[in-house]
Amino acid sequence: MRIIISPAKKMKTDTDILEYRQVPQFLSESQSLLALLRKLNYEEAKALWKCNDAIATLNMQRIQEMELTRNLTPAIFAYEGIQYQYMAPGIFQTEELEYLEQHLRVLSGFYGIVRPFDGVVPYRLEMQARLGGPGFRTLYEFWNRRLADQLFAESDTIVNLASKEYSKCISPYVGSHVRMVSCVFAQEIGGKLVERATLVKMARGEMVRFMAERQITCVEDIKGFSGFDFKFAEALSDENTYVFIQQKHEQKELVE
Repeated sequence: MRIIISPAKKMKTDTDILEYRQVPQFLSESQSLLALLRKLNYEEAKALWKCNDAIATLNMQRIQEMELTRNLTPAIFAYEGIQYQYMAPGIFQTEELEYLEQHLRVLSGFYGIVRPFDGVVPYRLEMQARLGGPGFRTLYEFWNRRLADQLFAESDTIVNLASKEYSKCISPYVGSHVRMVSCVFAQEIGGKLVERATLVKMARGEMVRFMAERQITCVEDIKGFSGFDFKFAEALSDENTYVFIQQKHEQKELVE
């Protein structure tokens, strides 16, 4: 079984934490993307990143100074988004970290697939960014089916906790030999299922922690997840989509 999640835009460098174990599997492809990024001028890069001047300036400096084999941070500690905060890898024991290294994979526009203890540097390149080059117009075309093939070579069961932006790298290539279970975290409001972005990210992080703490290796066992008062909804789920509905959410409205 493999668990796929999205990366986070916010990243940090911390070479004093646990050491990285290896470099990402698609590092040569990352080098190619870095070369393309370095050809962009400031306005082109800012448009690609869809960000403000402060973020654009920071990331322009990053790509000019970036070395993909030096000052590396294990990926699981490099990403700082909401999902990673609620996953809370910093409080895991060795057994839980080893579980993540074996089962968790981060999908990345820049690195392709990242294992938790792959050494990475801070970057900004979302999968939906329209970065083109020889033979491709988007990152989806650049990566094509390479990420799916690598994932399916590792396991025939995928737990999808990634956003649609990133799971689109995998889902078109799922065949009869692979089972991919996507998790939906929703509230029932006015008879409709509503997914709130911030709550979904929190729940995805909690789900990864739930699986690591219990060393789950059978996908059916994730039905027991109850973080943030979510409960598995059997009637709304099927073999490839597990729906979790938050109970008693009246007092839990989130401002996004």
